[in-house]
Amino acid sequence: MSIYDTPAIGERIAGNSYVGRGIVIGQSADGKKAVFAYFIMGRSENSRNRVFIPNGKELLIHPFDASKVKDPSLIIYSPVRLCGDAVVVTNGDQTDTIVDFLEAGKTFEQALDTREFEPDAPNFTPRISGILFPGADYTYKLNILKSADAEGTACNRYTFSYKALPGVGHFIHTYNHDGNPIPTFTGEPERVRIPDDIDVFADDLWTNLDENNKISLIVRYIDIASGEYEDRLFNKNK
Repeated sequence: MSIYDTPAIGERIAGNSYVGRGIVIGQSADGKKAVFAYFIMGRSENSRNRVFIPNGKELLIHPFDASKVKDPSLIIYSPVRLCGDAVVVTNGDQTDTIVDFLEAGKTFEQALDTREFEPDAPNFTPRISGILFPGADYTYKLNILKSADAEGTACNRYTFSYKALPGVGHFIHTYNHDGNPIPTFTGEPERVRIPDDIDVFADDLWTNLDENNKISLIVRYIDIASGEYEDRLFNKNK
């Protein structure tokens, strides 16, 4: 499949009111940049009351209005952390679990074997996680932990490993679409086209996320040769 036959990220999400939280990882078309994006959406007041805040090279989620926070346990966490040359991106506090395991000489998969989907019945929101290893042999992984049944009696774990290809990324998100309960993401991460221009990619993603439910987005392009990076950060709450 040519990269030109691969859908842009906007085509993947346009018209879908609720894909939940999402991670995209890939490589720019010129092969020079390692790329990731992470976004959050929300339907409840508690979920929508959030902003992304840079913390050096990492990222924090804070409440926009602290007085309105009802339950911080599943909405306040560090979605982006670094461990050596690796970049960890997740939709929950498993970010910290992964970094702790990496620092102990263990693996991404070993860390996620200790975690499971979120305890928010009846949705049982999947935990989605990604890790990038930018460098001459740039590789990345995506993982999803999701309920094996409607009752949440067991957790299924799936890891997808990729050799980076210029112009190609992979997109995983927590839900297929809106519903009650919300249907969990199914299948493999979706291929998306990654352009060279960070603003083209970031604007396509942010513009096509549902206006009512989108909350925040970060997009980062990392120069593979130098390690230098640039971010684009979007917060609906300002």
